[in-house]
Amino acid sequence: MGAQILTSKFGAELQSFKVDGEEKLHQGEECLDENGKVYWNRRFELLFPTVGKCKQNQTIINGKNYEMQINGFAKDLDFEPITKLDNYHSYIFKSKGRLIEKFPFEFSLIVTYRLNENKLTTKYKVVNESEMDMPFGIGSRPALKIDSRELEKGNYYLEFEEDEEKIHFLYLVDGLVATDYAKNIVLINKKQILLNSNTFKNDALIMKGIKSRKISLKNKNIDKPIFTVDFGDFPYLAIWSKPKAPFICIEPWMTTPDNVNGSGVFRQKNNILLLPPKKEYECKYSIEFF
Repeated sequence: MGAQILTSKFGAELQSFKVDGEEKLHQGEECLDENGKVYWNRRFELLFPTVGKCKQNQTIINGKNYEMQINGFAKDLDFEPITKLDNYHSYIFKSKGRLIEKFPFEFSLIVTYRLNENKLTTKYKVVNESEMDMPFGIGSRPALKIDSRELEKGNYYLEFEEDEEKIHFLYLVDGLVATDYAKNIVLINKKQILLNSNTFKNDALIMKGIKSRKISLKNKNIDKPIFTVDFGDFPYLAIWSKPKAPFICIEPWMTTPDNVNGSGVFRQKNNILLLPPKKEYECKYSIEFF
């Protein structure tokens, strides 16, 4: 039967990723908790032109204040389909002056999903159509299904492909990066992060200084990985979920939320990307199920 994908032009979001008929993607508004409430109504979120939260949900660009919601606005845009094949879906959004009140730059944003057997590669391309340098952040939040009972038992763990000597876990305060590193995260044998139902009580785990380029979700009772994420050149990796939820997000990030002591100026954000006029930027990552 192989693998199949379904996508939507709304946010250019992946809606379904099935392997041999089994759904691997969190099903958003269809997935309810014990009280009948939706855990999280997204499935595969595109983060652009910011990742995470800006201070007071605002940012300063060219001396002017702009409202900026958490993870930016691309997730709520209507994209246009370019190509739709069984194993290749591609979408584009062209700003064309429609977003000047939100983001004072002209740009094109292209999202591509390529399926190769049980491996899905997601690629983002940003084109600066403006006459000035364009600062931006970009990242991804794919929600992958897990068994919440196995999570509560503490059977899940994440494993890097290499020993991690210099990894740092960032500490969040109300969604903003604090000046101290998180101290309660234990990296077992320099490679493994143990997961349980309390892991995400203080929001996402955000890591930097990672030597590995791959991370796998494993179960103590199963020999092979459940899935592996190859996050390529992304310098940050976030792990997030809702308490007791039946999904986990392994999130490649190019940038981070604002710092608690940051200036609020968009161009001064940590690791902000700066794209010259008429130039392109690309990044990609992949998820493989076993």
